[in-house]
Amino acid sequence: MKKTTLVIMAAGIGSRFGGGIKQLEPVGPGGEIIMDYSIHDALEAGFNKIVFIIRKDLEKDFKEVIGSRIERIADVEYAFQELDNLPEGFEKPGDRTKPWGTGQAVLSVKGLVDGPFIVINADDYYGKEGFKKIHDYMVNEMDEEAEVYDLCMGGFMLVNTLSENGGVTRGVCRVGADGYLETVTETYDIQKAGDQLKASDEQGNPVSLTIDCPVSMNMWGLPASFLDELEKGFPEFLSSLKEGDLKSEYLLPKIIDKLVEQGRAKVKVLETPDKWFGVTYKEDKQAVVDSLRSLIAQGVYPERLS
Repeated sequence: MKKTTLVIMAAGIGSRFGGGIKQLEPVGPGGEIIMDYSIHDALEAGFNKIVFIIRKDLEKDFKEVIGSRIERIADVEYAFQELDNLPEGFEKPGDRTKPWGTGQAVLSVKGLVDGPFIVINADDYYGKEGFKKIHDYMVNEMDEEAEVYDLCMGGFMLVNTLSENGGVTRGVCRVGADGYLETVTETYDIQKAGDQLKASDEQGNPVSLTIDCPVSMNMWGLPASFLDELEKGFPEFLSSLKEGDLKSEYLLPKIIDKLVEQGRAKVKVLETPDKWFGVTYKEDKQAVVDSLRSLIAQGVYPERLS
């Protein structure tokens, strides 16, 4: 059986969540956190290894809350995303506090995966369908040796990914008739304003969106060879930063969008009807608790996962 790995990006602390480690907030009736449900769904879909991307200063708390439990049911390893983990010849700017982004986070698993892997955010609930479709694509269709990177992603409807408590950032996708990604554009502060949607681009200019447009939720299916691309591109990104730029990030959607534009990657968009939910804001927590109780009542999950 092909080795398939679940990679969970859990290095961030949610500043908008009020200072707590939002990824470790209990939301299920048995004290489960959102990650527990993602892990449950991934293992059920057939993934057989888990790599947690965390920060060194979170390691003790993280292992106590989740790592030690998951190690009993799956093969687990840890990767560390740190601000000073940079290629030779580069140093962290003294005033930089913002992480380097999802591209650097995923690059940290190099050497820990030896086959295709799925990447997800720790604080997002994705539903079962995306895990099944991506695993099936990896096992049955993905060409890991192709000259053009063979990738896939879970495609969510924008309306199913909004928060009632503030704006969210999404990778807004344009998908061709053949089901392959044409562009993915990071779009910011997306929120409902009455019956309308408001959003902005990277420069703060208004962006027009429809509620049914497909978006990326950082649920990517990648071959192990893609890590070589991330490793090659990171110093190029760092070299392009202007002096005094302490906020720019090496972002997976931007990296993939550029590769697609260059004809060096193709991305199969695997549509899922599942509704996303997550704790972007502190006020989101109750909605997550209620949503999980509804899924349990429908029989999607047992009352307690373990």
